[in-house]
Amino acid sequence: MKTAPLHSASLAGIDERVARPTYDRSGVAVGIAHFGVGGFHRSHQAMYLDRLLNKGDALDWGICGIGLLPTDQVMSDVMSRQDNLYTLVTRATNGRQEARVIGSIVRYLYAPHQPDDVLDVLVDERTRIVSLTITEGGYNLDPVTGRFDPTAPDVAQDLRREPGQAPRTVFGYVIEALRRRWEAGRRPFTIMSCDNIQSNGDVARTAFSAFAAHIDAELGERVRNEVAFPNSMVDRITPITTADDIAEIADDYGIDDAWPVVCERFTQWVLEDAFPAGRPPWEAAGVQLTDDVEPYELMKLRLLNAGHQAIAYAGHLAGHIYVHDAARDPTLAEFLLGYMTHEAALTLRPVPGIDLDAYIHTLLERFANPNVRDTIARLAAFTSDRIPKFLLPVINDNLANGRAFARSAAVVACWARYAESTDENGAPIDVQDALRDELTARARRQRDDPLAFIENESLFGALARHPDFAESYRSTLKSLHMVGTRRTIQDLNASLAADHA
Repeated sequence: MKTAPLHSASLAGIDERVARPTYDRSGVAVGIAHFGVGGFHRSHQAMYLDRLLNKGDALDWGICGIGLLPTDQVMSDVMSRQDNLYTLVTRATNGRQEARVIGSIVRYLYAPHQPDDVLDVLVDERTRIVSLTITEGGYNLDPVTGRFDPTAPDVAQDLRREPGQAPRTVFGYVIEALRRRWEAGRRPFTIMSCDNIQSNGDVARTAFSAFAAHIDAELGERVRNEVAFPNSMVDRITPITTADDIAEIADDYGIDDAWPVVCERFTQWVLEDAFPAGRPPWEAAGVQLTDDVEPYELMKLRLLNAGHQAIAYAGHLAGHIYVHDAARDPTLAEFLLGYMTHEAALTLRPVPGIDLDAYIHTLLERFANPNVRDTIARLAAFTSDRIPKFLLPVINDNLANGRAFARSAAVVACWARYAESTDENGAPIDVQDALRDELTARARRQRDDPLAFIENESLFGALARHPDFAESYRSTLKSLHMVGTRRTIQDLNASLAADHA
């Protein structure tokens, strides 16, 4: 099929099977500034806004994407060439595929090259929401104490920033913008976290107000008390875009898109309705507005996100590359179902309108979707930001209440075995983590010192000193070393099945 580059002038000629913006993008004004424009933001928040724009709503709520990281320069270049357009392709388990061009991002700024433009957008009173997908680790909080770390290099540089110097971090930009807005007599924008963190709005409030307080105590109090930080639960499995995805979209639809997004069809967004400066009518696009997000976010974090961790390390060690292969492996599927049913679900409050058993089985189907082609490597990256937020709350809740935790302990043991950076055949494992050196050093000592990995109290707290957890963990880790992952999980499944019989 003949291909054409994606940009505004080519929209009219693209394949008729591809939905495209029905609105005049030149009439869409920026109302939202978003830090962290990656695959998930473009498959989720930007998609919901595009739905509204296609209805003729929210024309003053367009998105200005903001990139901070060196890797964001590539996104900046792509968005510039494509007039901020991109293709979103959803793939169902049954093979059905749908494509649409999303136009809700109407501007993109690369902060290291355009710091003044970024601040101008943030200070503009028409910008009423600043949203975030900066990853679980992007809030710069200690995983055990929950305290903000002012010594992180870029954060420390922003705290010492002289007048006229450009900020380096999201904290520096946001707090400087709020300060300028207050000086100009303008109301603050709402800060909306869309990251996979329990009480993500509360976490954002803690991080941004702490940063501000390190500059000026009164400024910190204003941020804490006068800025809204709604909590949210966001859900759509969105793998990293691959060269194959780009080629397939070109072959299937004739669209030459340098950075499309491919994801599952399922999507969910539960959002606390706390937007004093206003918001788009998201409910008209399928967003669930509520006064209490917590039951939904705990359900998602402890079942989906921690469920991903439950099969990631065992899946890699068992030889799988793709998530759907691990989820279709009978041994790993039984282990995953047992974790969700007998450990994670027991820590949850009732979730209004949700049948947990049906939700769990929907997750199993989603994980097993072969058309999404999510990778084990994506799930296993940056684990030190994920396990403490997704899995450790399940472990601690079950330990405190005398409930089962053996599968959760096994997940941690599989991570520890994975962190040795060599698989069962002696092949190297590319451990991707901000704490890689420390994790690998501890993991490589554990054959002689079995608790070395979990004695890292900055990640695990006092778990290594809990005798029941330590014994379960030690036993699984020993089995992983002696008989391998598959046999270990099979034996654990059999033992625990007998307990539930």
